[in-house]
Amino acid sequence: MPNKDEYIEIKPEIIELNEVLKALKLRDRTQLIDLAILLGTDLNPDGVSGIGPQKALKLIQEFGNLEKLIQGPLKNAQFPTDPLKIRDYFLNPPHNPNYKIEFGQPDERGIIEFLVYEHDFNEERVKNAIERLKKAMGKRKESTLDSFFG
Repeated sequence: MPNKDEYIEIKPEIIELNEVLKALKLRDRTQLIDLAILLGTDLNPDGVSGIGPQKALKLIQEFGNLEKLIQGPLKNAQFPTDPLKIRDYFLNPPHNPNYKIEFGQPDERGIIEFLVYEHDFNEERVKNAIERLKKAMGKRKESTLDSFFG
């Protein structure tokens, strides 16, 4: 914890798509995305008015997909963007295959400003971590993600 001599171990939560689909009794990822669109996403932040988690799940399970819902019981629902375009965005997110990751020297001042002054990290610990990072970077050779993953 910042400004305290405490350490809290955080264990990452692993979410398995197939387990989630099974637990929710959904057929596939598309149905999960349709459920999310009804509840609210970055592209439809408020979800559908009057639809909560249980009702949304029941509707997706009963009607199967967003197309049937917007032609049937949700034909008057308001969406900021075409909900089918929202679904397509999640199924086929835009990406740029032409990129190159380049590692340069760490921006010490920027790291300290961000961690210490904006997020109350211990300055001495941050500086020590930066020194370890610089030392490790001095020993490394250029490699690709392919070599990292075998």
